[in-house]
Amino acid sequence: MTMFDLDAIQAALRKAGMDGWLMFDFRASNLLARRILQIDPNQHSSRRWFYFVPAEGTPQKLVHAIESGALDHLPGEKQVYLKWQQLEEGVRRLVAGSSTIAMEYSPRGGNPYVSRVDAGTVELVRDFGVEIVSSGDLVQQFEATWDDEQWQLHLQADEVTRAAFEKAWTFIAERIRDGVETRETQVQQVILDHFAAGGVVTDHAPIVGVGPHSGDPHYAPAQGADAVLHEGDFVLIDLWAKVDHPRGVYSDLTRTGFIGRTVPEEYTRIFEIVAAARDAAIECVRTAFAEGRPLQGWQVDQAARDVIEAAGYGAAYRHRTGHSIGRETHGNGANMDNLETHEQRSVMRRTCFSVEPGIYLPEFGVRSEVDVFVDGDGEVHVTGGPLQTAVVAILAEY
Repeated sequence: MTMFDLDAIQAALRKAGMDGWLMFDFRASNLLARRILQIDPNQHSSRRWFYFVPAEGTPQKLVHAIESGALDHLPGEKQVYLKWQQLEEGVRRLVAGSSTIAMEYSPRGGNPYVSRVDAGTVELVRDFGVEIVSSGDLVQQFEATWDDEQWQLHLQADEVTRAAFEKAWTFIAERIRDGVETRETQVQQVILDHFAAGGVVTDHAPIVGVGPHSGDPHYAPAQGADAVLHEGDFVLIDLWAKVDHPRGVYSDLTRTGFIGRTVPEEYTRIFEIVAAARDAAIECVRTAFAEGRPLQGWQVDQAARDVIEAAGYGAAYRHRTGHSIGRETHGNGANMDNLETHEQRSVMRRTCFSVEPGIYLPEFGVRSEVDVFVDGDGEVHVTGGPLQTAVVAILAEY
């Protein structure tokens, strides 16, 4: 979504059977609404504003007298308030005549990624006799979908991120053969240098985890506290980057390797379970779109989780199967999650998300991550290069 499209929003509201969408923000607390309304992220905001898009008719704005121009770039009629009593009366006028409206709200706080409106504001709006439903899928449609340019930007980032593994494995192999001490942060820096040369940027440095560190899903190597790599070590690398472009979107991938010539059976066995879970999640998405069936994020997670639980490692799978991908590594669309949340947002066309099941043991952890993009025709694309089918035997292959 590159611009505010009133006609498209109103069409989506009518299709969903909603009377309107009420967006609210206070001190940049609602990133989702600000993105959809194309508000400059550098715009100072210290007072509450509301913007109501009805399914039919003219949008309505409610802004404070001190910041009366906050929404002037948007279509619609404007009310200006000064006192709190005027604010409450203004909200009543915004929703008058509506029965069901959407807000950035999640019942019982079940999906904190959508819950951007505080409970008190929800109470205020409900006092005027309207039912509030989650705007989760509306947010996806107007914030998390990609156009053709962004899909191409993702593919450009994908080329660089895939090549980063080759750089990392080669660096490890050469240093180990030469008997030179090699630390996790040094491998990390090789990846970051490769990113800079390839014209991509990242919000955080990649994960390079050796041995027990690979068993920590959010391990972050740090200078002075990172591990030395040795022959016989298991290595996990998780990296993510996007093209340095205002509309760039991320590629986010994880692969695993073994510093040796022959991968021990224990590592292979766990990897094969994780890879089967990854493939089950991808197949869940492919089948649903091929058959034209609605699909929710929790179902994709469960497809992967069933495989790992059946193998007896359910307790070692400690995170969701995937997250939305966008201009941030973790985007604002549906996550593939039936663990941390029961994700009921739809898996939509023109959205991208990771598929990254894992098994995390005290001695080592395995994660296999690719990205999945569903295009406008419902075709499912898996990016990240050929699926990893075995732990990389670093000293045999590099």
